[in-house]
Amino acid sequence: MSEPYDTDPRRSGASRARQPYDAAPDAYTDPSDRPAEDARGGRRRREDASAHAEHGAAAGYGDPGDDGTGGYDRAGTPGGAADGGENEPAAAARDYGRAGRNVPVSILVAVGLLLVILTPLFFFKPLFLVILVAAAGLGIWEMTRALRTSGARPPLIPLLGGGVAMMCLAWFSGVDALSIGLLITVLATMVWRMGDGPAGYQRDMGAAALTMVYVPFLLGFAAPLTTPEDGQWRILATLAAVVLSDTGGFVAGVLFGKHPMAPTISPKKSWEGFAGSIIATGAGSAAILWALLDVAPWKGVLFGMVVSVAAVLGDLAESLLKRDLGIKDMSNILPGHGGIMDRLDSIVFAVPTAYLLLSVLAPVA
Repeated sequence: MSEPYDTDPRRSGASRARQPYDAAPDAYTDPSDRPAEDARGGRRRREDASAHAEHGAAAGYGDPGDDGTGGYDRAGTPGGAADGGENEPAAAARDYGRAGRNVPVSILVAVGLLLVILTPLFFFKPLFLVILVAAAGLGIWEMTRALRTSGARPPLIPLLGGGVAMMCLAWFSGVDALSIGLLITVLATMVWRMGDGPAGYQRDMGAAALTMVYVPFLLGFAAPLTTPEDGQWRILATLAAVVLSDTGGFVAGVLFGKHPMAPTISPKKSWEGFAGSIIATGAGSAAILWALLDVAPWKGVLFGMVVSVAAVLGDLAESLLKRDLGIKDMSNILPGHGGIMDRLDSIVFAVPTAYLLLSVLAPVA
């Protein structure tokens, strides 16, 4: 008999059935193998499901059946239908049609974030370091909070301290210093965690290493991308490429999406949406890099296409992590978006890619 799917996100990965949680809870169980339920068993199961739902709401996590990212949406597929046919009342209340999210609120928040990011770039560039430190700190907090749903306990304090150090080292001394900062943070976290004893040490350090690399290390490449004399244009071109990728994929997916790209990871993403991302980012980056950095259009197309692929992979990587943890969003501090990492998921993969590409296509004088 197949093992019934456990919807409780509080259980560790070892005790949770390794199946995509966007399917119905009993989708992996042969109906003929299930014993008949009496009235008491059915009522107890409903009560357990209600308790699990209340726990998720209290923790700030939504329905894990729909990642809510909206991009590459299969046309005509409402949130519940894309997730194995479940149409729970809570999911229906959050159903925003093909968009998959509250678009006006999302746009307003996104515009506000762009203003916060771009203003210091053009008026007082050193203040951008504060923005990077704040983003890394919030991302680390969200990651440790989310990883605790699996039973891991990565130590927050050394991770926050290491994140700040890595950003400052990258800003003042470049990529080599960023790598040294990662090494120092790993060692400091290992020593700090020893104080809690041997139980779960390997598990906690694995979660801490994932957090260190995924958030401050990858995001740290934004510092050497920004610090050159024309750095504001480089970071602007990179952010524009990510926005073009997200927007192109969203529009193409809503209008033409029919073929799922990664249904067990992000059910709403389609190959048509992915093609829209590539086309929009390649065309847009050709014009942007030519205007801002005097880069040949064909190089701009190459830059845009590669950065778009990196952005999509970053989005899928975070969706995979959230599905494994059984959560919808990393937090709920950004209305219409979720958490900081739900907005940085594409950027943390795109920034190192853009840094390497621009080092070749438009080297600093």
